[in-house]
Amino acid sequence: MKHVLFVLTSHDRLGDSGHKTGFWIEEFAAPYYALADAGVAITLASPRGGQPPIDPKSADPAFSTPATERFNADATLQARLAETLPLDSIDASHYDAVFYPGGHGPLWDLVDNADSQRLIAATITAGKPVAAVCHAPAVLVNVVGADGKALVAGKRVTGFSNSEEEAVQLTSIVPLLLEDALQARGARYEKGPDWAPFIVADGLLITGQNPASSEAVAHALLARLNA
Repeated sequence: MKHVLFVLTSHDRLGDSGHKTGFWIEEFAAPYYALADAGVAITLASPRGGQPPIDPKSADPAFSTPATERFNADATLQARLAETLPLDSIDASHYDAVFYPGGHGPLWDLVDNADSQRLIAATITAGKPVAAVCHAPAVLVNVVGADGKALVAGKRVTGFSNSEEEAVQLTSIVPLLLEDALQARGARYEKGPDWAPFIVADGLLITGQNPASSEAVAHALLARLNA
């Protein structure tokens, strides 16, 4: 049985806007069920441990999907989610892959998180995949590879685009624009049409552009695990 670690944000404030943020339900639920239904064991972690904050906008019925509806009715998974492990307790060697759900939260607490950076570096060094969707590819921005260079340098990646950030009117609120930050580290950033499913797999890195890409990222990760 394959074992995947999900790392969620612990950050719940959308900058100085006065609004809440966290992880986006679809970006957690769709990959979780895609992997779990395929027999993958999943462990949940977050920087602080315990209940990770849910972006309240992601619970809006306007963003409902089969995966979010399944999550809303899944008391067992909700109970598991309330007991995520602290990230500093995680041993990368115990997992076959790591997956980062998005939401705006990771832009604040996972870009410079030393435990996350060590986890990603150790996973890649061990020849195991790291996947992230929407804003979560931000976790890759400051990771240094075994060669001493930015992990994403020369790598094809995607993530929430500048135009999508502008569309949700948060360009001036977020601490970084993901598209720009990845390119600044030498990544070969790619994107599809706004809000449409788009994923990129380059070696051990699997990234998705937006919420609509969540399940496709999980299937790409599953294919990699079963290769």
